[in-house]
Amino acid sequence: MPNNEPGNWPLPKFYFAVQFGDDAPLRFQEVTGLNAESQVIEYRHGNSPVFATTKMPGLVKYGNVTLKKGIFNSDSKLWDWMKEIKMNSIERMTVTISLLDENDSPTITWTLANAWPTKISSSDITSDGDEVAVETLEIAHEGLTIAQG
Repeated sequence: MPNNEPGNWPLPKFYFAVQFGDDAPLRFQEVTGLNAESQVIEYRHGNSPVFATTKMPGLVKYGNVTLKKGIFNSDSKLWDWMKEIKMNSIERMTVTISLLDENDSPTITWTLANAWPTKISSSDITSDGDEVAVETLEIAHEGLTIAQG
């Protein structure tokens, strides 16, 4: 139920930080894919008088999270993490995404459990462009929790 009290405003989404494990937080340009979906199980009991199925919640499925950030000189941390993937062996870590207020305090925190990189890509390079070089990291995870404050 939304809180529509006077002086209560929706949170801005432009100031956030991402932390990988216990490392210092990194600043990203964009984070997408913070979602969860419950699969639907359709069931009909054999002696049900209703000629329709009952829908029940099934397994929860989490989408991959995509992060985009500017490329900095001598910053290969994300590429190094991707290079660690070897036949079902990767350092999985907790990734924390915090929406921050004007005092750098978290207002909402999304925590991804057992996260690991599935894809990394560098920026397109063009001689007539004037944009910042951006790298994109896609990570899979096994659980999403949300905390307020």
